[in-house]
Amino acid sequence: MSDGFELDVESREQRGTKNNRRLRRAGKVPAVLYGGGSEPSLIVLNHATLLHQMEREAFYTSILTLKVGGEAHAVIVKDVQRHPAKRQVLHLDFQRILEDEEITLNVPIHFLGEDVAKGVKVQGGEIAHLISDVEITCLPRNLPEYLELDVSELELNQLLHLSDITLPEGVELTALSHDQDPAVIAINPPRQEEEEEVLEPEEAEVPTVAEAEGEAPAEGEEEASKEGSSD
Repeated sequence: MSDGFELDVESREQRGTKNNRRLRRAGKVPAVLYGGGSEPSLIVLNHATLLHQMEREAFYTSILTLKVGGEAHAVIVKDVQRHPAKRQVLHLDFQRILEDEEITLNVPIHFLGEDVAKGVKVQGGEIAHLISDVEITCLPRNLPEYLELDVSELELNQLLHLSDITLPEGVELTALSHDQDPAVIAINPPRQEEEEEVLEPEEAEVPTVAEAEGEAPAEGEEEASKEGSSD
């Protein structure tokens, strides 16, 4: 579990689309804080500061500290809404956490040994990432920033599943608890480039002198010519 993420936030009273737009124009991000046995609270953050913190991958899988006035809240990020075209965060959902209460969160998978995997280095295969993050359940103190999967021994046409990930103590994979064990990574044969078919040129008819000069004989003219020559 990583720490060190602290954000100063302000309480807000007003809600609604119009007010949220006004906040965004002022460089703020509306958010909501809920859970932990307390009522939901409306808060607002500084967009520039938030964006800087969100550049780190661990931001999404760490216990964050939100400072609201004189109070500090331990939270995790549960949802992020982004602008579809701009580099802008539109809204955030934070969940308060309790030390003795399990949390559910998605964490990324880091793949180790891809460049030395047998299926790639020796057999010329290509890596295919089938799943890049996975949902876990654990107590806050056991929350990992990411999970690791060693693929250095993976060979061509082989794959690894969620059950192949070595989990830290106290961490469970939600999918496995539901009897689901999807493939995570595979090494596939290299894609074959389609060979362009070389077409043989068709044998062309040799035109007559008249056809070459654009003077093909009219219908019936050829027969008349033959009759005249036989006389």
